[in-house]
Amino acid sequence: MTATLDRLESTIAARRGADPDSSYVARLNAKGMAKIAQKLGEEAVETVIAAMRGDAAELTGEAADLLFHLMVLLGASGVPIADVMAELDRREGVSGIAEKAARPRD
Repeated sequence: MTATLDRLESTIAARRGADPDSSYVARLNAKGMAKIAQKLGEEAVETVIAAMRGDAAELTGEAADLLFHLMVLLGASGVPIADVMAELDRREGVSGIAEKAARPRD
């Protein structure tokens, strides 16, 4: 799984500086973080709708779109997927309730 995400991260990084007329990733980045975040939110909603419909094929496609747009957002933010994977590894085996309780309060 991580090999796929690593390849996707590399592809997104390579396309970030491409011509926005020929690259969707470049077009999103040219529009800025607000547009990237909006697209991620739209894909999240579409993923939830697909899950509620109970259509596994639709959910698979929407989940792929969601992951792709998350990767675009992470790349634009300078956060490598390796950092996200390391955080997931750190949380492995820890109760979600305990992990959330240990987070600093704002």
